[in-house]
Amino acid sequence: MKRTVLAVSAVVAATASVTAPAVASPEPADIPGLVRFATFNASLNRATEGELLADLSTPDDEQARKVAEVVQRNRPDVVLLNEFDHVPGGAAVDAFRANYLAVGHNGAQPVDYPYAYTAPVNTGVPSGMDLDNDGSTGGPGDAYGFGQFPGQYGMVVLSKHPIGDVRTFQNFRWTDMPGAMLPDDPATPEPADWYSPREKEALRLSSKSHWDLPIHVGGRTVHLLASHPTPPSFDGPEDRNGVRNHDEIRFWADYVAGAGYVYDDAGRTGGLERGAPFVIAGDQNADPNDGDSADRAATQLLNAQRVVDPRPGSFGAVEAARNQGGANTGHRGAPFFDTADFGDQSPGNLRVDYVLPSLPLVALRSGVFWPGGHDELSRLNDTSDHHLVWVDVLAAYHD
Repeated sequence: MKRTVLAVSAVVAATASVTAPAVASPEPADIPGLVRFATFNASLNRATEGELLADLSTPDDEQARKVAEVVQRNRPDVVLLNEFDHVPGGAAVDAFRANYLAVGHNGAQPVDYPYAYTAPVNTGVPSGMDLDNDGSTGGPGDAYGFGQFPGQYGMVVLSKHPIGDVRTFQNFRWTDMPGAMLPDDPATPEPADWYSPREKEALRLSSKSHWDLPIHVGGRTVHLLASHPTPPSFDGPEDRNGVRNHDEIRFWADYVAGAGYVYDDAGRTGGLERGAPFVIAGDQNADPNDGDSADRAATQLLNAQRVVDPRPGSFGAVEAARNQGGANTGHRGAPFFDTADFGDQSPGNLRVDYVLPSLPLVALRSGVFWPGGHDELSRLNDTSDHHLVWVDVLAAYHD
């Protein structure tokens, strides 16, 4: 059976890489057990606390309308939205569903998500320590995750299927990961000494959070593993963000392998149950071939146990890389697989957003919503510097 699923998945992945649409994705097929999983860094973050809730409390925010239309054009069954400021109690999520997703935009049909999940994240949470070593405490660089206020750059999961009991890993300490790549101050002879012993004792691994959400599809449960690691940039020669990005990504690779060192915020230990189906999703801020991330940061996920890479892509990304030139001309990776538009300056356009199902799930179709310049929907390309990535997964498999 395993050999058969592997063969099917390999054929589907190869097909998806050449047939992924450059325009609105096809409607999810009416196949029992088929679920469209998606991730979208929607850039619905704001500069001040409460600003996003104010924007979403009316139907007049242009960017939110575009985000909603992107979701409506692609119609995922389960979608992770990165960079959606967290508001305690979920008021911003409710406002987005009621004022934007429930309203059709430019001919797109409304979409209903009866289930949603959001939770606190580490961005903007004061640490009380000088984590960026600039001689002061209290700025966004000294928070447990970079942010101007608690909850900035948060995460939301919207689902048409029930969500079970979620495991969160917001408070997991970086030093509790065996072999953690802690940053080194190159100006001193001691290794891994960018952070003081007190800071190492307190620092959390996740710059936002890591969530394991059991999604109940018919009689099956698929674990959505959601995260948004820090960008591997905006630091110095110590590469504190680069090594943190690497280890935030590594967390899921270890988790799906059943790592015993893992513990969640409720105190439960251990990784994912052996054989449990999962989908890893999120803006990982790491490209397998290009960009500023640490060596092999992204390939940790692509090579993780039972992970299938459906290789979603778009011809809009190819067009953008060609037209922008600059840093994109020196990339080793094929632009067809890019998911983020960072223009012609370094690092150029990259593949940083992933939806990675596991065996024995079967990925039937996949794509990146990046319409080409001659497509009417290209007006949505400036919604965010990232593009929605989707994968159709046959979740109700048979043993």
